[in-house]
Amino acid sequence: MQTFNTKSNIGVYYELTKPKIWYLLVFTAFGAAITASNVFNVPISLATWALLLGGVAAGSAAANTLTNYHDRDIDAIMERTRNRPIPSRRINPPEKARNFGLILAAISLACAFGICFTTSFWNGILAGTFMAFGLADNILVYSYYLKRKSRTNIILGGFSGGAPALIGYVAVTTIGLWDFGLVIAGLVFVWIPMHIWALTLHFKDDYKKVNVPMLTAVQSEKTSARIIAGTTLMMVLFSVVPFFLTHDNGDPLMHEVYLYTAIASGALMVILSFWVVAKPTEKASWVLFKFSSPYLAVLFIALMVDSVL
Repeated sequence: MQTFNTKSNIGVYYELTKPKIWYLLVFTAFGAAITASNVFNVPISLATWALLLGGVAAGSAAANTLTNYHDRDIDAIMERTRNRPIPSRRINPPEKARNFGLILAAISLACAFGICFTTSFWNGILAGTFMAFGLADNILVYSYYLKRKSRTNIILGGFSGGAPALIGYVAVTTIGLWDFGLVIAGLVFVWIPMHIWALTLHFKDDYKKVNVPMLTAVQSEKTSARIIAGTTLMMVLFSVVPFFLTHDNGDPLMHEVYLYTAIASGALMVILSFWVVAKPTEKASWVLFKFSSPYLAVLFIALMVDSVL
C-alpha cells in the first residue's frame, strides 16, 4: 500500500484510464488509418494525425474512466479490482474521477469533429459520429445498462471496440468505408467476446461474488470453454475476409502477406481455445486471454505491412 502514497496525482489518474486497453485501441485506429492511406493512396497530414490519435486516446480513456466510476461499488468487492484508484480511495471523492472522464470525453469529441478542418467536412462529421457512438455504447449501453443485467452484455457493448478503427479509417477517406472499413472495425468487434469471456472465466468467482452475469462466469466451465472456442473460431474465420475484398476494378485490397499472417496467428488462437475446451481451467483461459491482445495487434500489423506491398 505504500506505493500508492508515492505515486503522483498524474500517475493515479493515468492508471484510472486503463492504459493497456486504450493503447491497443489507439493502435487499431493507427493501423486502420495507415492501411486506408496506403491502399487508396491518400496522404495524412500531421494535424490529422494529432487529432486522430489524441482523440481516440482521450475517448478510450474517457470510456474506461467513466465505467470505472460507475463500477466503483463492485470494484471495491472484487479481488481483481479492489486496488483500482477509486475503490482504494486514491481518488476521493469519486466525483473527481467522473469529472475527469467527462473532460476527456469532451476532448475526444472536439478532436474527432476537428477532423472537419484537416481533411473534409464529412470525414470529420463521420469521425465525430463514430466517436460519440463508441462513447455511448461503451458507457451507457454496456456499463450502465447491460453489464449487470444480461449474460450477453459484451456483444452489444462490444460495438464500441470497433469505433477507433472506424475513426482511423474515416480520418483518411470514406472510400470503401461500408465494406473494407467495416470489416477492419469488425476484426475488433468479433475479437472482443473471446477476449473478455476468456478473462471472465479466469475470474468467474469474482464476478459471481458481485452478481455480474458475464456469460462465462454463470455457465459451467465446460459450456464456457465451448463458447470461447466457438467465438475464437468465428474470429479466425472472419479475420481472412479482408483478403477477399477488392477494388472496383477487381484488384485485391489485401494480398498473401495478410492472408498467411491471419491463418498462422489464427491457428495458434484456435489451438489455445481447444486447450481451454480440453482443460477448462483458469490457467488455460488466462493463457488464451494473454495471447488475445497480441493476436489482434498482429492482424493490424499485417494489414499495414500488406498495404505497402
